[in-house]
Amino acid sequence: MFNKKLQMPLFIIAAILFGLKTYIVYRFVFNISLENPMQELILLINAFVVSFFLFSLSVWFKERRQKKFIKYLILIGSLIIYFNIVFYRNFSDFITIPLLFQGSNAADLGSSVLTLLEPWDFLLFADVVVVWYLAIKKGDQLLAIFKHRYKTVVLTASIALLVGNYVLAEIERPQLLQRTFDREYLVKNLGLFSYHVYDAVMHSKSKAQRVFADGNELTEIEEYMKDETSVEDKTDLYGIAKDKNVIFISLESLQTFVINNTVNGEEVTPFLNDLINDSYYFDNFYHQTEQGKTSDSEFIIENSLYPSPRGAVYFTHAQNDFHSLPEIIGNEGYYSAVLHANNKSFWNRDVMYENLGYDKFFDIDAYEVTEENSVGWGLKDKDFFRQSMKYLESMKQPFYTKFITLTNHYPFELDPEDATIEKYDSNSNTLNSYFQTVKYMDESIEEFFNYLKETGIYEDSIIVLMGDHYGISDFHKKAMSTYLDKEYNDYLHVQLQRVPFYIHIPGQEGKVISKVAGQIDVKPTLLHLLGIDDSTDLSFGTNLFAEDRKDFVALRDGSFITDNYVYTKDQCFNRATGELLDTTTGLDEGLSACQPYIEQVEKELSYSDQIIFGDLFRFYDFKDNTSKSNTEEVNEEE
Repeated sequence: MFNKKLQMPLFIIAAILFGLKTYIVYRFVFNISLENPMQELILLINAFVVSFFLFSLSVWFKERRQKKFIKYLILIGSLIIYFNIVFYRNFSDFITIPLLFQGSNAADLGSSVLTLLEPWDFLLFADVVVVWYLAIKKGDQLLAIFKHRYKTVVLTASIALLVGNYVLAEIERPQLLQRTFDREYLVKNLGLFSYHVYDAVMHSKSKAQRVFADGNELTEIEEYMKDETSVEDKTDLYGIAKDKNVIFISLESLQTFVINNTVNGEEVTPFLNDLINDSYYFDNFYHQTEQGKTSDSEFIIENSLYPSPRGAVYFTHAQNDFHSLPEIIGNEGYYSAVLHANNKSFWNRDVMYENLGYDKFFDIDAYEVTEENSVGWGLKDKDFFRQSMKYLESMKQPFYTKFITLTNHYPFELDPEDATIEKYDSNSNTLNSYFQTVKYMDESIEEFFNYLKETGIYEDSIIVLMGDHYGISDFHKKAMSTYLDKEYNDYLHVQLQRVPFYIHIPGQEGKVISKVAGQIDVKPTLLHLLGIDDSTDLSFGTNLFAEDRKDFVALRDGSFITDNYVYTKDQCFNRATGELLDTTTGLDEGLSACQPYIEQVEKELSYSDQIIFGDLFRFYDFKDNTSKSNTEEVNEEE
């Protein structure tokens, strides 16, 4: 069976098996969209050429080490694939280097991780078993003992294949490494392992960026902000909430598609539906988070900057200089606090909150959490709001408080006695359970409003409610298509990134505002309502009540939404109809309709990254609205 003249070297066997597995995972586990035969070919090629390159390195080792290298390479490679699979099942995304340094969060994930495991997962390690068996039983017969020149030939061939893969990728997606907002494009064109190498290089680059940053870099960005995002006009609502308390409620994983919608004939969010009637409600409001999820949404509303394309700013750049919302209103006499019944170190909040200027963080230690009043990620929302009232009543006014809910968090667990609506019936247990936890959260918000009215805090406050990020990823597209009775395509995926956003001002009539908006606009909007001058601020958001405000919302992956168009993955859609605009529409629009915004969105995202990675705000004096010299910044640090 293992005739020396005919037998295949072990590194070739391992490369073929590992490459085949990688392709199968790409094709049938990851939800990678393929738009043409070329993309299919590149996906197939990169799975095998990367595998061949990795295992071909073994020929440079001596016999014993060659076997060990192959054995452990296929094991480690398989673990990397599997960790990405588990992560992808929840977030429809790939792991980045910064996320690996956020391992402290893993201890708090609890049952969330277990729900991501599947019974058939062990099959992903079948190639590992085969290669280990051959290495142990037949290893000596299958070793590749080459002369130096043949080793060089193997290495050269493997590198040539990688280069060929990259050339094809560049033909299919020009400037692939320069336009890297979408990790799926990198994996689709270069492969998972090449993506991880690239990510490691970019992470190192971002770390070095602060060291070599120069205050002059901020000049161009400042000019862009003043030209594109600054709105000087004051509306009739300017100062309408002056000296009032601000109560901000972060609605965990709540998406707009459940608002004014039903399941099994029952309203999912009856209280939030009614609240629209006496609130400013934005029905085309998009979350703009990336891998930091809730912490990203916090970062965006606090700073009006975009989140990091890799990891969470709360972890990677928690020591940066920021000009945050808590700091700005703190200078106007506001007391600020966050109330969240979770560990203070989760998402590095204890460090970041202090840097942002919050006066107090009421974490899990401030609450009485028992088995009876907790589920899933912790304290149930109804108990959370009830227990929070004693802190709110004793708080110095005016205050700015942020409440972060927990119950409507993946995997959307709820005790039977708390469920007041039947589960949905689909192939997705996640979506089925989602409606129950959303309904529970809706009830908890109604109770909280009643508490505020009973204590007299309601009349002296404005209440802002915002969905922090999506709850149902595109991993559940079949179930979502069934529920919405629509084809799940790239256009619908972007539209499902809409989250509810309410500004409730007691005594004000309600109004639905349909102009596109995003989380990045929250900070300047609140400052406008509070009558606080933000002319010295630097941000990418604009006041949502201004007429002449920015006319697009950028998502972190480079997608964007305007009043007329939705752009994503090199496709331009009519926002109203969802029709793909290309040469077949006969509308003479196509991609050119979105083209004017593409460069601006990329520029804006890049500028935000420069500010964060270079910590550029340390070079700016927000009191005087002037740039500092590098020497002044160094002296301050000393």
